[in-house]
Amino acid sequence: MTALDPALTRDILAAVADGFADQTAFLEELVRFPTLRGQEHTAQDFMHDALAGRGYAMDRWTIDVDAIRHHPGFSPVTVDYSHALNVVGSHRPRETSGRSLILNGHMDVVPTGPTDLWASPPFVPRRDGDWLYGRGAGDMKAGLSANVFAMDALRRLGYQPAAPVYQQSVVEEECTGNGALACLVRGYRADAAIIPEPEDDKLVRANVGVVWFQVTVRGKPAHVREAGQGANAIEAAFRLIQALRDLEADWNARKGDHRHFEHLDAPITFNPGKIAGGDWASSVPAWCTFDGRFGLYPGVNPRDAAREIEDCLRRAAADDPFLANTPPEVTYNGFMAEGYVLEEGSAAEQTLGRAHAAAYGQSLEAFTTTSYLDGRVFVLYQDTPCLVYGPRAEAIHGFDERVSLASLRRITGAIALFIAEWCGLERA
Repeated sequence: MTALDPALTRDILAAVADGFADQTAFLEELVRFPTLRGQEHTAQDFMHDALAGRGYAMDRWTIDVDAIRHHPGFSPVTVDYSHALNVVGSHRPRETSGRSLILNGHMDVVPTGPTDLWASPPFVPRRDGDWLYGRGAGDMKAGLSANVFAMDALRRLGYQPAAPVYQQSVVEEECTGNGALACLVRGYRADAAIIPEPEDDKLVRANVGVVWFQVTVRGKPAHVREAGQGANAIEAAFRLIQALRDLEADWNARKGDHRHFEHLDAPITFNPGKIAGGDWASSVPAWCTFDGRFGLYPGVNPRDAAREIEDCLRRAAADDPFLANTPPEVTYNGFMAEGYVLEEGSAAEQTLGRAHAAAYGQSLEAFTTTSYLDGRVFVLYQDTPCLVYGPRAEAIHGFDERVSLASLRRITGAIALFIAEWCGLERA
């Protein structure tokens, strides 16, 4: 494919700008859906209807764990999937002359935390200058809107892609990655993919893998007047967490062996994200559980990492007088996902570079990120260049999450330009 004609480039960017008020309203409507895990289905119905109304051939299904559990990219599931719906809208051209594309995004969001610590209710979108606030506004309902309205801009000019384009709205990105994986297993393939995650107008070059796990610690209950005769499970859990901190330091010390991660201060993060324990303030606690998350370098098999985590806990327990005879139990309750590297020089990246330069007036930058991304499904299991590239956002997973609307408009323009060059155009 050759670079786009400058006049067509200007027309496409103008068409994106003309539709941006509608795009912002669409994004606000998405934010109003409280799409916490297990509650995404109503928003997915909304997305289904929005795409169907635009003429896409629609596919909506509940993720079948048995259909994906034997895939090497599968992550363990400990929750009910009865409302775990994926939605895909397929555009098919009259005659295919370009290259196919997947536009992927996730509908699920993380919990809000105490809502009284937000400046405004998290599922009530709020505008303040360039910022649109709300849980999921940045991560990543803005990206879902960019996918939809980039295609709309082309249609506004009387064009459509001259190749298949698949709009994927998936769930489970924040906890397993099984939503994107289910699309792969269902048969969706393309020559390239774009995921507009909130990446500060940059392209992700490399990305960590992630393992989620839960540790159960047993103690020995006793009245506090005889606390010395008991074994405090909560305090024992703290000692195990410290041992995992030591493992985190060890893994970070290996960063020099991993391309694209050498320059980061601490590319591997262990996060003890949840803890619960005990039954009574005046009793030595007999139980404690904590949930943890570890990042992994690309190329590290998550199951090998899991064994290192278990070995670390086993060694720490062996040094504890009580835990030596009552070792902790480890279960896996989410991500078991490998990281990836997007190798430089693909035709897709070159096309995005031209699109970004036209939309932003500057060269595209690439960087390494230490969070999970569904891009691994495409890069590792489809051998497909996946361009994780999206708008500027702040406080994702935090209070007062927000996305820059100016950045979102430019990202949408860049995606529209990418589609036009990558897929080619035909008259709608």
